[in-house]
Amino acid sequence: MESFSEVLDLVKENCKPNLSEVAFNLWIKPIEPISLTDTAAYIYVPAPFQKNILEKQYLSKLKKSFLDVLGFEIDLVIRTKDDIKQEIEPEDIPKTILPPTQPSPSNYLDYSSALEYQEIQQNELDETLKNGNYDYTFETFIVGSSNNFAYAACKAVAQKASAAYNPLFIHGPSGLGKTHLLCAIKHEFAKNNPNTNIIYINSETFTNELIAAIQNQSVEAFHNKYRKADILLMDDIQFIAGKESTQEEFFHTFNELHQVGKQIVLTSDRPPKDIKTLEDRLKSRFEWGLLTDVGLPDFETRIAIIKRKAELLNISVPDDVAQFVASKLKNNIRQLEGAVKKIKAYKYYAGSNPSITVAQTVIKEILNDNQPAPVTVEKIIEEVAKTYSVTAEDIRSTKRAAQISIARQISIYVVREITQMSQKAIGKEFGGRDHATIVYAIQKIEKVIQKDPHTKAIIDDIVNNIRDK
Repeated sequence: MESFSEVLDLVKENCKPNLSEVAFNLWIKPIEPISLTDTAAYIYVPAPFQKNILEKQYLSKLKKSFLDVLGFEIDLVIRTKDDIKQEIEPEDIPKTILPPTQPSPSNYLDYSSALEYQEIQQNELDETLKNGNYDYTFETFIVGSSNNFAYAACKAVAQKASAAYNPLFIHGPSGLGKTHLLCAIKHEFAKNNPNTNIIYINSETFTNELIAAIQNQSVEAFHNKYRKADILLMDDIQFIAGKESTQEEFFHTFNELHQVGKQIVLTSDRPPKDIKTLEDRLKSRFEWGLLTDVGLPDFETRIAIIKRKAELLNISVPDDVAQFVASKLKNNIRQLEGAVKKIKAYKYYAGSNPSITVAQTVIKEILNDNQPAPVTVEKIIEEVAKTYSVTAEDIRSTKRAAQISIARQISIYVVREITQMSQKAIGKEFGGRDHATIVYAIQKIEKVIQKDPHTKAIIDDIVNNIRDK
């Protein structure tokens, strides 16, 4: 073997039998040689996401292949364009170890030309993927039987065609286009009313801003921001459930805007009556105007979404591939759009034309990617803290104030319910509390929820909010 390029070719071939053809073409084949020392092999891929995938999924396979080819273990260092810019000076890079402009290993560039080539490659990739990130407007929203009424209501609100739709409350599972409709209202309303004050926000941000305003003694500025809106668009309103201070603030904001005829549009994963710890006075106000839902898209709508996304990405997806994807991904529009993006990426990097085989791989990746992230103790404590208007630090501390104590006990109970951690492990998470303290907290909350439906509802909403996030 006369060069590192030849070594790398053998390493790739060694990897090939253990990988699918698509995986090999997408992740292993694009690797280029940089340099080989006695202890390390330096390799190159253009994009940071390629580096991340190689490090997380293929590093051990590559290192084993280097061992098989070289006969000794080496460290593997993966570099991207950004790494080279930041870590290596031009004079330190031999001209014979930079990525080639063509697949031929004999055609290498000097440093400045290599960086220019890499930048062109990355710009091409960015342009390819960005083309699919279209604006969330009414024009790009695919209307079907599951969402046509919600679409018509949103369009009427955006065009001020019906004052009866105030508030407009849109509910339905995650990933079905509620956020798209909110953004479409914002876009259309701004186009028709360029001098209006439009506020688009999610309820989690609203809660965090309120907490910060209270801590910084700037509540008046907070009031001025939200109560002077011409149209208020709030996503995921269900997350204010159980949070007394947030509900109180939103109640007054809602009243002030509604009394002067300002438009309010809210979205939620469920209708008001099913948000257990939402105050009755808010539930009734949310039902003053129009409630409409978005449901699961039918087969024809799913195909239309796939075709429209492919059109925006300048890629042709055959009918059989579109039908196959639509038959497998039924519950989430984001998954359909993600599938088309991944099909485009496979074509771009591996030269794999859209086919059923590629679609099968893409669907498997999407379903794996969409597994819920593990719920951490920190997330649970933060959600309970917001509900009880205390801080996460308070909950972990030794403070004994009644509000903090109940928040701490509920946190311990919810951690046990969601994570199934051992009592000893839970104790460590809560400042090294002993086994008896953890048992007492869990047993106390179990007794409370048997007797107090309101506390049980609060805990149910906390659990739902954590899982939704």
